[in-house]
Amino acid sequence: MTDSHCHLYSPEFDIDVDAAIARATADGVDKFYFPAIDSTTHFRMIALAEKFPGKCFSMIGLHPCSVKENFIEELLQVEKLLQEKTFVAIGETGLDFYWDKTFITEQYHALEKQIGWALEFDLPLILHTRDALPETIEVITRYAGKGLKGIFHCFGGTIEQAEQIIKTGFFMGIGGVITYKNSGLAEVVKQVDLRHIVLETDAPYLSPLPFRGKRNESSYLKFIAQKIADVKNIPFDEVDRVTTANASHIFGAG
Repeated sequence: MTDSHCHLYSPEFDIDVDAAIARATADGVDKFYFPAIDSTTHFRMIALAEKFPGKCFSMIGLHPCSVKENFIEELLQVEKLLQEKTFVAIGETGLDFYWDKTFITEQYHALEKQIGWALEFDLPLILHTRDALPETIEVITRYAGKGLKGIFHCFGGTIEQAEQIIKTGFFMGIGGVITYKNSGLAEVVKQVDLRHIVLETDAPYLSPLPFRGKRNESSYLKFIAQKIADVKNIPFDEVDRVTTANASHIFGAG
């Protein structure tokens, strides 16, 4: 299996990150993709990925919740790192209107800048959306047919929105929320072809049942895969095989 989105470099893993990766590996997860947040964590992320070459991979970008007064400076640091190091994706970027709407205009600017880098460097774009899925889909739809590819991380929309995303050529990242009884996500995923889905944990956030409310980790990916298998009435191994192939298609063989 591939954990297409996890923050194992976050302070929550300071005491046991090696053990967490070992547990996940023992449970069948062999690749871990790290989305960037901002300059406060870029070098922690890069250092952890470099410690596990061929297993852990870094993206680079600016998270929409980190788009503040200094966002131009943050983007310049991303651009500098892009020129100095190799990354597997741009992100996570996107739009988040949940926590703070002060910098909506700046979030759009940062998203467009990062879309430009994804196209320039031929890298997938990893999108974060919260209370802004229609707006994000609208932006990405404008680039359909221009070579832009990537993932709507933590997808939680309707079947109609899933179909819109599929038309753009993007994939949907499915995580622990699918195991939550009142999320409605299982019903949507039931109707989406597995060819459009990748697995993710978003560790240390959004733990699947039965660990909801506790620190998430990549070894819990199996609970997400099993829920998808149950919902779609297909074997676990098929979920593993297809979603892993999807991740390889997006990120490259690694």
